[in-house]
Amino acid sequence: MSRYGLTTPRKIILEIVSDSHDHPTAADVIDRLKTRGHSVAYATVYNSLRYLTEQGMIRELKLEGDASRYDARTEDHQHIVCTECGRVDEVMTKTPQDWLDRIADDSGYSITEEQMLFKGVCPSCRASSPSKR
Repeated sequence: MSRYGLTTPRKIILEIVSDSHDHPTAADVIDRLKTRGHSVAYATVYNSLRYLTEQGMIRELKLEGDASRYDARTEDHQHIVCTECGRVDEVMTKTPQDWLDRIADDSGYSITEEQMLFKGVCPSCRASSPSKR
């Protein structure tokens, strides 16, 4: 579906997720809607995020904690989470094919999707705490 067939709230929500580099939660999206002067019901936000995910326009990330985060980058990539501040960044390094082949051979599965989560201490937290370098 093209972006032009979207309802106004869905377009605005897609724009907010697309403009965000911090992988916002639904609560973050609601706050950003208010900041932009939009009044959208909570149910509309949650339903819109689910719709946009189902249509492949955004990705739902289940990382750390209870809240899902959303990402407008839909191409294959992984994520890394800072164990100090919770920052989430993208990892664009491709998974080695020989590793995927070994997993497929060992498990008997045909791998159709990858989801890996890396954890570490981000550059900002490392810089502010000498013991984390």
